[in-house]
Amino acid sequence: MPWQAFVYGGLAAMTAEAITFPIDMSKTRLQIQGQVADARLSALKYRGMVHTLLTVGRQEGVMSLFTGAKFALLRQGTYGTIRLGIYYSIKDRWERRNTGVKMPLPHLVLLGGTAGVIGSYVTTPTDVMRVRMQACHHSKSPPLLRSFLSIFKTEGMRGVYRGAVPNAQRAAVVNGVQIPTYDVTKRNLLAAGFEDNKRTHFWFEFICWFPRILLLPTY
Repeated sequence: MPWQAFVYGGLAAMTAEAITFPIDMSKTRLQIQGQVADARLSALKYRGMVHTLLTVGRQEGVMSLFTGAKFALLRQGTYGTIRLGIYYSIKDRWERRNTGVKMPLPHLVLLGGTAGVIGSYVTTPTDVMRVRMQACHHSKSPPLLRSFLSIFKTEGMRGVYRGAVPNAQRAAVVNGVQIPTYDVTKRNLLAAGFEDNKRTHFWFEFICWFPRILLLPTY
């Protein structure tokens, strides 16, 4: 089992999360506002991503843009490690046992979706804590263990794993499309004569994001 797939997958996911976390925070704030059930969130305070970032930074401090970042980094590190590690280790093992044969696309889709479901379900508790911290209007977040125990004591395991099913459904679709798209695109472009270098891999990754973007509005 190639350890590189696990380590690099986790590091890549954590790097991406650290760079884009304020954008993710603005998404959460936009999604939870305007609720009817909760009077505290009934007002439409934010107007788009840029306005959210500027408003939060001005009213709550710049560090509020990174509230819950440690939960997100833990989640992405674990999630990226699991999904990419499982996918590439099983895929490589299958192709070694079937010498000269590439894993068919339906198998890749099923493998990617399964890896995404496992990674998503395992990391649901950290995702719950991340979202709750992003919704808070302060710049400090409590320690990881204290946050977990607080939710567990008041809401039980149901609270810790709240939203696990829709998260897993989303992960199945996204990973079942994104990772195989990257693999198949890389395979075909390399066969067409493209060089196997960083620039080419950047374009592989860029292309594979298009189907994911098309799917995200429904998930």
